Amino acid sequence: MRNLICGLMLGVGAFACAAYAQTSGLAFNNTVTGEKLNFDDALPEGRDTDGVKKFMQTGVNPYTEDKSCLKKGEQIFLSACSGCHGHIGEGKIGPGLNDAYWTYPENETDVGLFSTIFGGAKASMGPQYQNLKLDEMLLVMAWVRHLYKDDVKQAPWFSDVQKKNYKPYQHGETFGDDPPGSCKTVAK
Repeated sequence: MRNLICGLMLGVGAFACAAYAQTSGLAFNNTVTGEKLNFDDALPEGRDTDGVKKFMQTGVNPYTEDKSCLKKGEQIFLSACSGCHGHIGEGKIGPGLNDAYWTYPENETDVGLFSTIFGGAKASMGPQYQNLKLDEMLLVMAWVRHLYKDDVKQAPWFSDVQKKNYKPYQHGETFGDDPPGSCKTVAK
């Protein structure tokens, strides 16, 4: 039912869907204060992608382990996040993101990690809603999840199928320019 209502609301925009998600079980709250996040503050581009729509309906990042999204996620992570979190999520000024320890335990869920990226956290982790588009946040999350190096049993964000096919990140790993998947570039 939620997917049907959200689907009907998409004509109004992903933010109507996000508001519905909050009232129907998905809570997007500031990691530090607990206040509800205001998606009206987000950049206008990247709000209505299929990935954002699916995420706002389900709370699950559809880009996780989608090889067509990982290269884009890596590029955004390297330019926007690696200065604080390290090139492979090992941690620098900010905490490591590639292991089973989360400074904020809610970041084990996609909704929690998205909320932290969107609304910020303590110390130097400011809100990213004016730096990254919502779709870019999902791409970064997919890359962060891909960097994970610990026991897959401690990775609740992976589906059972993803856990079964899990291969830890290998430094230097590369992806083709346009692998099939939901982020595949459409030829113009």
